[in-house]
Amino acid sequence: QVQLVESGGDLVQPGGSLGLSCAASGIIFSNYVMGWYRQAPGKQRELVATITYGGGTNYVDSVKGRFTISRDNAKNTVYLQMESLKPEDTAVYYCNAKHIASRLFNYWGQGTQVTVSS
Repeated sequence: QVQLVESGGDLVQPGGSLGLSCAASGIIFSNYVMGWYRQAPGKQRELVATITYGGGTNYVDSVKGRFTISRDNAKNTVYLQMESLKPEDTAVYYCNAKHIASRLFNYWGQGTQVTVSS
């Protein structure tokens, strides 16, 4: 049974920082590109960042220089460190695991709420 369990969502003031974690189980972690997506109210889910097993990263332009994705392959965990948060970063953040060779194996976490507000 595949599980992606996110944690770390919270209410934070503009300009603040927050870190998210996603613990994966039930998958061979090395076979998956891990990612973070987000969905704001009334908007489509969008890619935030991805990271390969070897550490290659990709970010949406709006978070470049502010967010950092990382993974600990020994702990089957992926992280998202968010700095200089803005109100427009408010969203539900979802962890994603995408198999490197098959579109059939694509998994999502339950989501964690990040609210940026004063």
